[in-house]
Amino acid sequence: MWEEDLEASARRKVAWLIGALLAAALAFAGWYWYSSREVTPPAAPLPVATAPPPASTEPPIAHPLAAAGEGAALPALNDSDPLVHDSLAGLFGREPVEQFLVPQSIVRHVVVTVDNLPRRKMAVDLRPLKATPGQTVTVTQGDITTLSPDNFARYAPLMRVLERTDVRALALVYQHLYPLFQQAYEDLGYPGRYFNDRLVEVIDHLLQTPEPAGPLQLTQPKVFYEYQDADLEARSAGQKLLLRMGPANERLIKAKLRDFRAEIVKKN
Repeated sequence: MWEEDLEASARRKVAWLIGALLAAALAFAGWYWYSSREVTPPAAPLPVATAPPPASTEPPIAHPLAAAGEGAALPALNDSDPLVHDSLAGLFGREPVEQFLVPQSIVRHVVVTVDNLPRRKMAVDLRPLKATPGQTVTVTQGDITTLSPDNFARYAPLMRVLERTDVRALALVYQHLYPLFQQAYEDLGYPGRYFNDRLVEVIDHLLQTPEPAGPLQLTQPKVFYEYQDADLEARSAGQKLLLRMGPANERLIKAKLRDFRAEIVKKN
């Protein structure tokens, strides 16, 4: 009996030992699995692509002027009237300049007028030239009113000055003074834009002015005359000005504009 109890006790010890070993093995296995498990490191940040510098929104210069040669430094734009006046007097003569030129803010007035020519209206008080003397001259026959040839004669003194203008010399003066024109254009509200490109664009626009074969018929709905032809009336202030000056004057102005354009778009 005692031997049986001893044998049973031995079996219990063996079973307990086996259980303890099994528990230890399981604990070890669990620890090993946990400690040896590969920990996934945090994903490395993706390389950030360096964005290319933003493309310039400024339009490219289509008609760059050659750099002006060495000479006296230009004055500030607001102090430039004496220099510009004397430069034009040396080109056209002092008497015509005194007769036709508005002597204040010359460069600024030239720039704003050039910019306005392709538009429907112009700032009359900002024109660089004095108003042409006299009133618009018309001829009325029955119900038809037309521009009179006498109206075209009002522009004869200015046309005589233009006819003898040395366009190449004028382009050289313009090139020398160009930084002043550029600054005035940017001050007008076009930073980063190139004034010479705008000037060429405006010249091209004026060269497209039609040359009517016959007298221009007018209507007067209110105070001012308008062109009877709706197509002519819808045109820009610059083109309507050329029409108002008459066919011969228009052709002379266009010829000078073509010559001047050729000078300011020369390849450098």
